[in-house]
Amino acid sequence: MEPINESDLEWSTLERDDVGFRRKQLGAAVEGDQLGCSLYELPAGRRSWPYHYHTANEEAMFVLSGTGTLRLDGESYPIGEGDYAAFPADESGGHRVVNDGDEPLRYLAISTMVEPDVTVYPETEKLGVFVGSPPGGDERSLHGFYRIDDDVDYWED
Repeated sequence: MEPINESDLEWSTLERDDVGFRRKQLGAAVEGDQLGCSLYELPAGRRSWPYHYHTANEEAMFVLSGTGTLRLDGESYPIGEGDYAAFPADESGGHRVVNDGDEPLRYLAISTMVEPDVTVYPETEKLGVFVGSPPGGDERSLHGFYRIDDDVDYWED
């Protein structure tokens, strides 16, 4: 696949409660298979996806411009232009990005694209299951979100 320029891609937008961002899926645009990459732009005062971690996919972020706070493994860190952080595929990779600055926060989010994947949301005690396409992918054969405590016995009907 030939290179693309991000300016040739359209933004997708997500707005819900305190979550709000624009996104360009760079990896998908060049038909990336094992590596995903998205350009994110968080307006001032907005947050990224809810605090979560993946069990199969390692992620990382590189800040292009702006400032904010990264919640990572229960700690908070100031972030700004040039900062890089990695999110392991386990509980220690739990993360959320918050733009508590005055300007838009732009960053690249990079991830492996392993499926199936289970994403855990510790604060809301939920988990997401993704089969057929990893999180961020479009065509999934099976996916859903479940309360962690909704465990059933294997033999139960």
